[in-house]
Amino acid sequence: MNAIDLTPLYRSTVGFDRVANILDSALRGPQTTAGYPPYNIEVTGENSYAITLAVAGFTEEELDIQVENGNLTVSGKKAKADDARRYLYQGIAERSFERKFNLADHVKVDGAKLENGLLTVLLTREIPEAMKARKISINGHQEIEQK
Repeated sequence: MNAIDLTPLYRSTVGFDRVANILDSALRGPQTTAGYPPYNIEVTGENSYAITLAVAGFTEEELDIQVENGNLTVSGKKAKADDARRYLYQGIAERSFERKFNLADHVKVDGAKLENGLLTVLLTREIPEAMKARKISINGHQEIEQK
């Protein structure tokens, strides 16, 4: 198993332990069926993204989207199949799935839409005002008030 020593990172940073968890899970490999369903991750603007999954054959009721602790989980569970159908060949995968995505800090899910067999999850990065760059004025040699 590949291992990365993140000790140097911890020596000079605070609060980046989530990065270690993301790297660790990425190195362990996919926890779901690899490649199913196929998906795209798209940058749609300066602070907006879209994840599109190919979910042919699934209805809105069979799909579930959840966000918890910076993790986006998209899952699909097919309803019981109609046993009256007899296939000569069945090439459309209608198996259940679960696909997980790690979201960066301040990324929120804006919504989702299902159209033509494609499920699109819309995301936006909203940086709080306190974290945005701000100009600091210089007051010369005056004493700085402490609060």
